Amino acid sequence: MTEHCESCHIGMPLLSDAQLNAELKKLTDWSHNAEKKRIEKTFIFKGYYQVMAFVNAVAWIAHQEKHHPDLQVSYNQVIVQYQTHEAGGVSKNDLICARMVEALVSTQ
Repeated sequence: MTEHCESCHIGMPLLSDAQLNAELKKLTDWSHNAEKKRIEKTFIFKGYYQVMAFVNAVAWIAHQEKHHPDLQVSYNQVIVQYQTHEAGGVSKNDLICARMVEALVSTQ
């Protein structure tokens, strides 16, 4: 059963460092940017067409979960960054979406 995001709100609980580190170990190459209070990963592709297909798939996840990432898009890479702005850091929602995004490329 797939876990889904809960509605974001001010005061939403943030993950502790221990929780966050344990969850990040379950993902491939995601890191915690403590200064910017977010998790992020750089995805590399063969070219722009694959980049845009990936970005559109990430947009669909964001729409379905009502939780969007910040994206930096270039010719052959996408940097995906998640944080829960209302809570001021990384929440359970960010990891739920990171797992969904990770699943998009797990068959590459």
